[in-house]
Amino acid sequence: MQLIGMLDSPYVRRVAVSLRVLDLPFAQRCISVFRTYEQFRAINPVVKAPTLVCDDGTVLMDSTLILDYAEMLARPRALLPAAPEERTRMLRAVGLALAACEKSVQIVYERELRPPEKQHDPWLRRVTEQLHAAYAALEADLAARPVPPALNAATIAAAVSWRFTQQKLPGTAEAARYPHLQALWQWAEAQPAFLASPYDETTLHV
Repeated sequence: MQLIGMLDSPYVRRVAVSLRVLDLPFAQRCISVFRTYEQFRAINPVVKAPTLVCDDGTVLMDSTLILDYAEMLARPRALLPAAPEERTRMLRAVGLALAACEKSVQIVYERELRPPEKQHDPWLRRVTEQLHAAYAALEADLAARPVPPALNAATIAAAVSWRFTQQKLPGTAEAARYPHLQALWQWAEAQPAFLASPYDETTLHV
């Protein structure tokens, strides 16, 4: 398998870390949708990262769909629990983390890709409120359920999202406001799967 995309994308990094946790071998091809657009388009005409090229040549995209495929290959290893109640709780946490990630990306694009005179402050305020709502819910869950950390679908999504927000939007979500998220991220970054998939800010890429 080949994972196409840059590790400054939280979605690409989410997949890279998860594949390592699932112990699935893959080759990382750091191709940018911006700097190497034509090279990326030759692999996936949609030019969407992450892209996964399967062993049979099938091209998949969207981090959640790629990870669904990965879990099928990795069985019985899994990132999501099988028990319905625990699975539902974890899916909620993944959704919150991905929502925070999406809102972070929207703010970055608004600030870095749209000309200043065309940026819309009411939109930025709304998206920022949504970002904080997602992180506040994750923080409350972590505070209410203190458990030994483990790399799973929820903790991976939360850690990569939090890193992206902190890196690209410093001061937007203060660590002091979300101490449990900060602690989870610091723990996750020290794990082998994260160390093997380091955040690489070489170009804006999502």
